[in-house]
Amino acid sequence: MILTLTLNPSLDRTIEIASLDRGAVIRAAAARLDPGGKGVNVSRALLANAVASRAVMPYGGDEGRQLVRLLTLEGLDMVTVPVTGTTRSNVTLAEPDGTITKINEPGTALSPGELDTIADTVLAAAHEADWVVASGSLPPQVPADVYARLCRRFAGAGIHVAVDTSGPALASALAAGPALVKPNLDELAHATGMPIRCVGDVVEAAGKLRAAGARTVLASLGADGAVLVQDNGIWYGHATVTEPRSSVGAGDAMLAGFLAGGATGEEALVEALAWGAAAVCLPGSRMPGPADIRRDGIHTGPPLLTRPLEAPADPT
Repeated sequence: MILTLTLNPSLDRTIEIASLDRGAVIRAAAARLDPGGKGVNVSRALLANAVASRAVMPYGGDEGRQLVRLLTLEGLDMVTVPVTGTTRSNVTLAEPDGTITKINEPGTALSPGELDTIADTVLAAAHEADWVVASGSLPPQVPADVYARLCRRFAGAGIHVAVDTSGPALASALAAGPALVKPNLDELAHATGMPIRCVGDVVEAAGKLRAAGARTVLASLGADGAVLVQDNGIWYGHATVTEPRSSVGAGDAMLAGFLAGGATGEEALVEALAWGAAAVCLPGSRMPGPADIRRDGIHTGPPLLTRPLEAPADPT
């Protein structure tokens, strides 16, 4: 079973528009409201593919109650912790060519007592888990070492921890030796201080994260694919996506696919890419099910280190 923790969940409203024209009145072509938050999305993707998962998350206010209602309708196995603040709402503007503009609220602060309750809830729910996924941004005033503390507490129990976050929270988690980290391209550049312009740069940067403590690095590169670096090898892969609709949640679907695929080697990378590509072809932050996932457009193998990236990243 895969347990997920989302400290900063959200309601995600996605609005499809013809084009983004600042200062204009824009007519929406379609709109949808989905549950959001990186760990929540990982659990939703696993649920859609009949992989056992349980989500732990705080919730507060009318938005939080609506989030819980939406997840209940989806049939998600979850443990919720009421808090005094209000769950955030995010807005995504999606254009026909796949361009995404996101407006994310910072979220609500969690008190030390609320954090302790959440940590106790995670520990109580994790006794059946093989993996704990700690992912997403941290709410205001939450200590940056919160994911690192989780890594240390679960390591002794033989539970693998996957971390998908950024900034100081990622740097702190690395020192705690997580089994897996899943940075995107910008997060990889910021974490290592490296400009990343080709696949070789990705491999080098992933090596730095492993030297800092992570055992496996799954680097998601958007349209450029993904790189997997672990003890038993290094692989590069990419997916063919002909009609992208929304990249929101695609990285979360990728992580879910990787874990569902066994979390090791080229076969797991194929699953990661297939699930992530399927999510890009769906509206909003809808997670793909078996009918959406195709593996015939996935190409993996040893990395060509000189291969340039279409969208390079700088640490600034």
